[in-house]
Amino acid sequence: MSEEYLYFPGCSLKATGRAYEESLLTLFRLLDIKLDELEDWNCCGATSYMSIDEEKAFALSARNLALAQKTGKKELLAPCAACYLVLKKTQDYVERYPSMREYVEASLKAANLPMGDKIRTRHPLEVLYNDIGLDRIRSKVVRKWTGGPVACYYGCQAVRPYYEVDKPVDPTRMEELLEAAGIPTVKYSLKTKCCGGSLTGTIHKVGVRLNAILLKEAARNGAKVVATLCPLCQFNLDAYQGEIRKQTQQNLDMPILYFTQLLGWALGGDARALGFRRSISGQAPMKQWLSASKEVAAHV
Repeated sequence: MSEEYLYFPGCSLKATGRAYEESLLTLFRLLDIKLDELEDWNCCGATSYMSIDEEKAFALSARNLALAQKTGKKELLAPCAACYLVLKKTQDYVERYPSMREYVEASLKAANLPMGDKIRTRHPLEVLYNDIGLDRIRSKVVRKWTGGPVACYYGCQAVRPYYEVDKPVDPTRMEELLEAAGIPTVKYSLKTKCCGGSLTGTIHKVGVRLNAILLKEAARNGAKVVATLCPLCQFNLDAYQGEIRKQTQQNLDMPILYFTQLLGWALGGDARALGFRRSISGQAPMKQWLSASKEVAAHV
């Protein structure tokens, strides 16, 4: 098993998704695994670039794969769901469509870069599940969880159309990892339903309504926290709860956290290092279980 991974943060983890990066680095450090950030990386282009200029979007993404290949490493860790999807899609399209490969290869050659077709793009959820494993997670737990049941929300990009992260219809790896750390989960039928993505910034009412559906179902199933693996999903579910409360008259104040924050906390990570303070919603309930968990710190 590799104890070192090349890591592509992408734009979100350096900005609105900063808690994701903080908790990921903390969690892997607690597991004694080194993450090396890819030098001189650029925006992956996310999904919106594809609708503007598909060829340039793939070339932009391919540059990151080329930089990764130049390091001599064989794998690249991409935590952001959009980054993961675009990097996988770039390799897929370059392999399947000769005209796309020709364009991307010429673009990279102009920058004295190789094709990044030998790099395997991976997601932290899959790495934690397959490489590190439930037993190792279980053996590292030092805190008893007191925050209540968790609804695991995968979103739509990490599990579709590529199936390496988890099953596309009913993924369960997030639940299995959290439960290995002593964190209970609830059944959540909307775990792969889209949050609306960028609709909150374009067709705002529709975007907010889609997020309201997800939050109401999580609460209805008894969840006290929603765990996710996508920076945009986390932002949407976290930032608009005040607006959703006004529209639905439902008393929602639920922490929306990255699964790496929850695992990192169970494994003994510091609350500040894990980025809990960056959440907009759910600060009151979060403070209660953070303080309670500290009091019962012990190997589970």
